[in-house]
Amino acid sequence: MEKEDLKVLNKGEEEEMELQGYRLCRWRLALVGLGVLCTGGFLLLLLYWMPEWCVKSTCTRTTARDAEVVLLRSTVGGQYSCIASLIKYSKSVKECFKTTLCLTFVHLLFCSPQIRYFTFHSTKYYWNDEVQNFEVLTRLFFGVNEIAVKVPSVFKLLIKEVLNPFYIFQLFSVILWSADEYYYYAVAIVFMSVISIATSLYTIKKQYVMLHDMVAAHSIVRVSVCRANNDIEEILSTDLVPGDVIVIPSNGTIMPCDAVLVSGTCIVNESMLTGESVPVTKTNLPNPGPGERGEEAYSAYNTEEHKRHTLFCGTNVIQTRFYTGELVKAVVVRTGFSTAKGQLVRSILYPKPTDFKLYRDAYLFLLCLVAVAGIGFVYSIVLISHPLSLTVGLVPAKTIIIESLDIITITVPPALPAAMTAGIVYAQRRLKRIGIFCISPQRINICGQINLVCFDKTGTLTEDGLDLWGVQRVENGSFHLSEENAYKENLVKSQFVACMATCHSLTKIEGQLSGDPLDLKMFEATGWILEEATEEETSLHNRIMPTVVRPPKQLLPPEPAVSPEQDMSAYEIGIVRQFPFSSALQRMSVVARLLGEKRMDAYMKGAPEVVAGLCKKETVPENFAEVLEGYTKQGFRVIALAHRRLESKLTWHKVQNINRDHIEANMEFLGLIIMQNKLKPETPGVLQDLHRANIRTVMVTGDNMLTAISVARDCGMIPPQDTVIIADAIPPHDGQAAKITWRYADKPTKTSRLEPKTQELYHFAMNGKSFAVIAEHFPDMLQKLVLHGTVFARMAPDQKTQLIEALQGVDYFVGMCGDGANDCGALKRAHGGISLSELEASVASPFTSRTPNISCVPSLIREGRAALITSFCVFKFMALYSIIQYISVTLLYSILSNLGDFQFLFIDIAIILLIVFTMSLNPAWKELVSRRPPSGLISGPLLFSVLTQILICLGFQTITFLWVRQQPWYTVWMPLTDVCNLTSHINVSDHNDTEIDDHNIQNFENTSLFYVSCFQYLIVAIVFSKGKPFRQPSYKNWPFVVSAVSLYIFLLFIMFHPIESIDEFLEIVCVPFDWRLKLFFIILVNAAVSVLVETFILDIVLWKLVFSRDKQGNFGVTPAAPTPQGVIDLRGYKCLSRLCCPRKMMPKARYMHLAQELSVDPDWPPKPTTTTEAKPRPENGSTYQIMINS
Repeated sequence: MEKEDLKVLNKGEEEEMELQGYRLCRWRLALVGLGVLCTGGFLLLLLYWMPEWCVKSTCTRTTARDAEVVLLRSTVGGQYSCIASLIKYSKSVKECFKTTLCLTFVHLLFCSPQIRYFTFHSTKYYWNDEVQNFEVLTRLFFGVNEIAVKVPSVFKLLIKEVLNPFYIFQLFSVILWSADEYYYYAVAIVFMSVISIATSLYTIKKQYVMLHDMVAAHSIVRVSVCRANNDIEEILSTDLVPGDVIVIPSNGTIMPCDAVLVSGTCIVNESMLTGESVPVTKTNLPNPGPGERGEEAYSAYNTEEHKRHTLFCGTNVIQTRFYTGELVKAVVVRTGFSTAKGQLVRSILYPKPTDFKLYRDAYLFLLCLVAVAGIGFVYSIVLISHPLSLTVGLVPAKTIIIESLDIITITVPPALPAAMTAGIVYAQRRLKRIGIFCISPQRINICGQINLVCFDKTGTLTEDGLDLWGVQRVENGSFHLSEENAYKENLVKSQFVACMATCHSLTKIEGQLSGDPLDLKMFEATGWILEEATEEETSLHNRIMPTVVRPPKQLLPPEPAVSPEQDMSAYEIGIVRQFPFSSALQRMSVVARLLGEKRMDAYMKGAPEVVAGLCKKETVPENFAEVLEGYTKQGFRVIALAHRRLESKLTWHKVQNINRDHIEANMEFLGLIIMQNKLKPETPGVLQDLHRANIRTVMVTGDNMLTAISVARDCGMIPPQDTVIIADAIPPHDGQAAKITWRYADKPTKTSRLEPKTQELYHFAMNGKSFAVIAEHFPDMLQKLVLHGTVFARMAPDQKTQLIEALQGVDYFVGMCGDGANDCGALKRAHGGISLSELEASVASPFTSRTPNISCVPSLIREGRAALITSFCVFKFMALYSIIQYISVTLLYSILSNLGDFQFLFIDIAIILLIVFTMSLNPAWKELVSRRPPSGLISGPLLFSVLTQILICLGFQTITFLWVRQQPWYTVWMPLTDVCNLTSHINVSDHNDTEIDDHNIQNFENTSLFYVSCFQYLIVAIVFSKGKPFRQPSYKNWPFVVSAVSLYIFLLFIMFHPIESIDEFLEIVCVPFDWRLKLFFIILVNAAVSVLVETFILDIVLWKLVFSRDKQGNFGVTPAAPTPQGVIDLRGYKCLSRLCCPRKMMPKARYMHLAQELSVDPDWPPKPTTTTEAKPRPENGSTYQIMINS
């Protein structure tokens, strides 16, 4: 494959894909058609399952520009899924457009008379000659504004389901069994398959219908669109295109598209997108005047940067605010699947494939079973086609073919997919019972591997609501003493209180104040009253203030007003313009005007460091940093306030269009508001449980770093004796390279507290800016820092996602717990994201908990571990079931016998299905333990378990088969044979029954192997049904216990007390009583050996070996010293480790490998007051050499 022919689509995005171009080849198509005819259509099925083979066998490679077919490889965790898409040509250029408004790439229209595109995952990709690649050009090409979730017909779903390789294999099996006259078993399998297909179709159809109804609700509405000459036209929302100016109705609406506000403000509920039901205020997009030529005057609209001005599709506009003669207008920017809601629907329709070692190993294991089946197939042909004796004679070719193919159907268990799904379904139900809802069931297993959990702080670790602890005002550049509250007469007219009363985004909804909890608490502390103008008032007055705040009359001083223009009884402040809070800017501001005043005031609140940086230096107290540090170390949340008197030339109209950077400059520092954010009562206990389970905990917050460190200490995330090292990174500037300065957060007096060889005694903390610099300029350093990074403060939403990716990059299984507001990206990217939301199911997160605290995290991990172990148990049991049956049939083939139809039926239905669906019911263990289950089937202990049980079953079946032929009473069984009277008084079978057994089912070997194999199924089921430490013991799983005991009793009963009708039904023959006792002895020894090997050798020796190896570096620290038990028998430990884990000295997980490297690095951790400098290597500018300068 030539590199220049390979194109990359959506580079750097979640849906990054590689594209190769192909052109249809006639002679290849003809050859494939001939192959389809010769194979009876099987080749067509194979090409249907393997799109890559289909394209390569029917097409030839060409450039992407000339391609008729494209092959897409979606890169997900190193895995590829191949999709073939036909290139489509539009008839004419004009038909591709509904409007020419805002066309950025107009020159593309004239490049060629035809537009070439293909559709993938409801997104159209168009060929762009300029970049010589396919692109998503939503600004150029758009169709109907509709998120169309088509509900497939039952017939289409049925065809797609039936063409599944599993069902094709079952169809092959049924035809084969019918040809061999195994009608009852074939009918049973068909019945099971029909139920399975019907259940699957019902579930899929129901999901499609639910999604269709969810999307269709409010998706097609009538909207008012502004046309030329200010005409208002009503159209259907499906006819909207980007560039249309729509009018937002005053009584609210459900947005049918993504649109940016250009006039007025809106109160919006975005719970559908974020899971947070707190109303959000959206303001109009800044519109700089003709005299303003700043950087932002020509900046392009960006969804992320202008999120506070964007109304997203599917969100509920509760109410609007507007001025005289002005309607609330918005410009449509995205429609259909390009909208925020459309992207969410696409993520549900086309979920990201789950790349988990368990599923990859399962396919490898199945391939191994297929290989075993192949050996059995060849063995069967050789054995059956060769005459054993003169009495047997030559076997017909039909029998040879059927019996040989039959061995393949035995080796690959038909009920495996349903059995594997059962454990996950049961876990999902248990999670639902404790208030955790899941929209991605396959992730439950992955949650069992989580060894690091990231937590948001506010609303997750701490209470949602903030309590006002106090205020500390600033006058003349110095701090006053802290005051308990601002509800005082002498402060009512101060700028400090005015800032508290106006600088917020609160609104009244149905008479109740609503908005951000912090804003609400701050406003309530002033005791002021908020009033909003009604629609009638807005239409009667010009330039009326939409929101007015005023103090209660009892706070106003009784003396007359200082100025005759000012009436103290009407002391009101109107909010003229809001600049909403931005997590990127970490501040918000408002422009307000006191009633009767001509000049306006600007008020700002935000992160203290940010606000202080925007204030005049002389107004910021000299001891600002010390005072702030004092509060943040105690865990308080600190908000800074600032004020500025605006110039008289700034009129109301200019303020509506001014850029916020012009307002938020040269401010006067007013002081600090100190908010207390209490820990949730459950937080310390849960974090302690996670710590005991060797699960790392990390805090990712948008709050101040020292506040976050204090909270981390209070909740136990950072133990009191541990040291916190803050990494302050500075980007390159003035020709100097990027630098990291290291310092202690606590300034310990004894530097000897921190030694490089000390274990688990240091933690790194950094803010979002430092994280960005380190990620860009110190990529190797970042991997080392995340091993011990515990506090990440002032993190923007996208940085939270980057941190999750960095942790996954060193092979951590990462969980994320947040409140669903700013954590959407991180929640989706983590292996197990759980949102603490009141909504039953949030599309932003795989898991949603209705319990508003982090106690759901251990519950999810416990259930994940239980589901993972259940998957292992079921897979091992199903593998053993097929191998045990394979051994029985292979041994019987040597005497040209087989298991009977009803024997197969009894084993598969009465034993296997009953056991497999009840052994999955074990609930999770009550607490988290310090070891994790293995992540894949291809691991030492699990392979040892399966292989030893296979050898045990093979050995005891072979002994039974050979021993029965050595018995003195043994003879070739005939219908008149009677050996029971030799040692028993059991009634003899009917001597008149002289029906010839064509399949040679009834014989002593068959009966003996049937008894032994039936007990072997039950033995391995009990042996593999592990309980502690990940699941409750099997004896607490009463359906499984009842099933196993009932089957044991039934089998022992028919073995020691034969009943003629049952014997005839199961086609078993009567054997002497002493042989039954010998069979019972064989079964007892088999059970004892199986339990001994699985419980003592595997669980006590091998699992402890692997788990002790796994715990090394589990915290991302240097490996723990060996335990006393490990020192006792070091030679045995090394011997076993070489036997089962040859790569013991080189850990598979990258974080463990890094931890081992750092344990011998004398310069790690970096010492305080030192600087790490990045210098590009001459030979490669993309990597950096770390220079340590004290």
